[in-house]
Amino acid sequence: MKALYLDIFSGIAGDMFIGALIDLGVDAAKLERELKKLKLDGYHLHVLRGEKSAIAGVKFDVHLAHDHGHSHEHPHGHDHAHDHDDDHDHGHSHGDDHHHHHEHAHSHDHDHGHAHTHEHEHGHEHHDHDDQRNFSQIKQLITQSKLSAWVKAKSIAVFERIAVAEGKIHGMPAAEVHFHEVGAVDSIVDIVGAAIALELMGKPRVFASPVVEGTGWIRCAHGRFPVPAPATLAILGARGIGVTQCEEPHELVTPTGAALLAEFVESFGPMQDLVAEKIGFGLGTRDNQTRPNVVRAVLGTIAKVPDTKTKSPKTGLDWETDRIAVLETNLDDCTGEILGSVVETALAAGALDVFHTPIQMKKNRPGVLLTILCNEAEADKFSELLLRETTAFGLRKTIAERRKLRREFTPVKTDFGEVTVKIGRLGGKLVQAAPEFESVKKVATQKKVPLKLVHTAAVKSAKQLK
Repeated sequence: MKALYLDIFSGIAGDMFIGALIDLGVDAAKLERELKKLKLDGYHLHVLRGEKSAIAGVKFDVHLAHDHGHSHEHPHGHDHAHDHDDDHDHGHSHGDDHHHHHEHAHSHDHDHGHAHTHEHEHGHEHHDHDDQRNFSQIKQLITQSKLSAWVKAKSIAVFERIAVAEGKIHGMPAAEVHFHEVGAVDSIVDIVGAAIALELMGKPRVFASPVVEGTGWIRCAHGRFPVPAPATLAILGARGIGVTQCEEPHELVTPTGAALLAEFVESFGPMQDLVAEKIGFGLGTRDNQTRPNVVRAVLGTIAKVPDTKTKSPKTGLDWETDRIAVLETNLDDCTGEILGSVVETALAAGALDVFHTPIQMKKNRPGVLLTILCNEAEADKFSELLLRETTAFGLRKTIAERRKLRREFTPVKTDFGEVTVKIGRLGGKLVQAAPEFESVKKVATQKKVPLKLVHTAAVKSAKQLK
C-alpha cells in the first residue's frame, strides 16, 4: 500500500508539513490553483529551496498583503498571524506557527551570534476583519468553494478539532468559539493547503513517529503556561495521542500541526516494513539548539509479504489488515430527516462509512439500526455525535479487524479514453476491478455517451491487467 510517513523528531507546523509534501513532488503551482477556489484575497505564496542544519528542503510561506517586511510562516496564534519561530535580523522576519488565540511567548534567534529565550507578547493593534472569522464562517467559506468533497471534509474536520479544543479551554461550546488567528487568511491557507497537497499525492495512508515536543513557556491571555500550549495538548489528547518532551527549549508542535496529525495520521510509532521511494524535508524558520528544524516526510510502500519459512505459499495471504471501531444504536423514534443529517455529518467528519438498516425492535416496533464505521482512535468523537445528534440513549462499540485486498489505482485505456480504475489483488492476482465513478463520468460527459458504456469498457480493460 502507498504510505506517507512523517518523521516528526523536531515537531511539526502547518508550513513545514506543506513544505515537506512539495519536496516530495507536490506541484506548487497546482496547489496554488486549488487554493484560489477558496476565493480568499490578500496573500501570495513563497516556495523556496533552502537548508536547515545542512539539510536541503523546501520552505513554504504565506505572505500577507498587509505585511511590511514580515515573512510569515503561518497557522498563527497571534492577532498578526505568525508561525512559532521568530528569526530577527533587524529586518523583522517572523515565523511563528501558533494557532493560540492569545499572546505567546517565543524564542528569538538573533543574528548576533547568540541565542536567548524570553517571553514575548504580541499585541499588534492592526487587526484585520479576516482575522476575526469564527468556526461557522470558516466552514461556510470552505463549503461554498469549488474544492473537492474530500478536501472540504478534511479541512473542516481539522478546524473542528481546534474549535473543540479551544471551546474546552475557554468553557464554551465549539460553535461559539470566535477565532482570531485560526481564522486568519494564512491559517486557512495552511490547513486547506495541507488537505489539497495530500489529495494531489493520491491520498496516501499517513503514519508518523511519536510526537516530540519541546519545553519552555508561552504567555497566554489567561496567564503563563508551559509548553505544550493548552490547545496543542487538548487537540492531541482528544485523539488519544501521546506526547514526549525533549530538551529543546522551544515549542515544537503548534496547534495547527497537532490538528493535522490528529486528523490525518492513522497511528504513531517507528517505521515498519516501509520501502522509501521519495524523501522530502519541510523547513522551519528557527535554528534549533538540539535538532534540525525540519519535518522529514517519507513516501513509499508498506508490503506485508507472507513469511514462507512459517507459512505455506498456498495458504499465505497478502491481504491488508487494520482495526476499526463499529458504533451501533437501535432507533425507533428518529425521523428520516435526522438520520439523513447524521449520515452527512458523520461522513463529512471523516467516518469510514455510515448506514442504517431496517430492523424490528421490542414491542414489535419498526426501527433502524444506525451504524458508523470509523478509525479506532476516533470512536469517542463519533459516539458523542450519535448521542448528541440522534434520539439514542446509548450505543454499542465493537473493535473489529478488517481484511482488505491490496489496492492500487491505475489508468486503463478504453475506446472512449483513459479511465482510472481501482483494482484489488490477492496473492498477486487481480480479483476485483472497479472503475472510479468520477473518472467514468468525466469521460462519458466529454464523449457524450451513456455512462454505463464507459463503465463496461473500463471493467473489460481492467481485467486484462496482470
